[in-house]
Amino acid sequence: MVRPSFRPDKAINITKDGFVEYIGKLAASVGKETLSSAQEVCDALNERLDFFKAHGCKASDHGIDYVMFRPCPIEEADEAFRKVMAGEKITKEEAEKYQTTILLSLARKYHKENVVMEIHYSCTRNINERMFKIEGPDTGFDMIAKSNCYDELAALFSELDKTNELPKTIVFSLDHNDFNQITTCLGAFQSDEVPGKMQLGAAWWFLDTRDGMEEQMRSLANLGVLGNFVGMLTDSRSFLSYTRHDYFRRIACNLIGKWVEDGEYPNHEKSLKKIVEGICYNNASRYFGIN
Repeated sequence: MVRPSFRPDKAINITKDGFVEYIGKLAASVGKETLSSAQEVCDALNERLDFFKAHGCKASDHGIDYVMFRPCPIEEADEAFRKVMAGEKITKEEAEKYQTTILLSLARKYHKENVVMEIHYSCTRNINERMFKIEGPDTGFDMIAKSNCYDELAALFSELDKTNELPKTIVFSLDHNDFNQITTCLGAFQSDEVPGKMQLGAAWWFLDTRDGMEEQMRSLANLGVLGNFVGMLTDSRSFLSYTRHDYFRRIACNLIGKWVEDGEYPNHEKSLKKIVEGICYNNASRYFGIN
């Protein structure tokens, strides 16, 4: 089964090349000549999410450099948007006001529509300027970044939680040093909507190795609930990458098996079977609502 996911990065990345052109495409997709405010961008994205959901979408994905949280009156977000659309430069603070406005609007819509919000961060992209000019963006010239945005992540969740509009969320960082802080942050916002509502994402991209997978699962087992983990993702456009799921399952079983052999996990076959089957399939099926 293949389902679409919702990826609105280009509507959020207001300071990146191609933003103005993308807004034109977004406007056309909802039958308008142009979008004139941040509120109209929110409305257009909500309309597109309705379209994606009607075609089976269960999750969104946000690839951001870092998590920002700078809430503001809608008029300030509108002003930043209009400046960029007019070809003017904006400050980092102005950009973050716009980005926060869009992200909060989408998160509320995700909660309403029962769509999972995924957030990926801590990557510095296109670091080789020569190759960027030749090949363009997202062609493999990226590196792990340090993103000290834990307070902003917590503030984002807290703002949504105040009004019971915090969606099911999976947070991925490309820096393995973030795992423990993310896990403890997520633990403060769990609820009974679904087991493991707030998830530490699987080892992603450069961490998609044996060491990375084991470190992610150890952090989750130490500070969260490993048995609620929704398991591996495939961060690739290649069908051959799906073998990564089998690799992950072997590593997960080996790690849990070692804990059993060392006397750190109960040697109870029925319980172990439930944990492993959950991580490998059942948890994701329940979490995303896919039968």
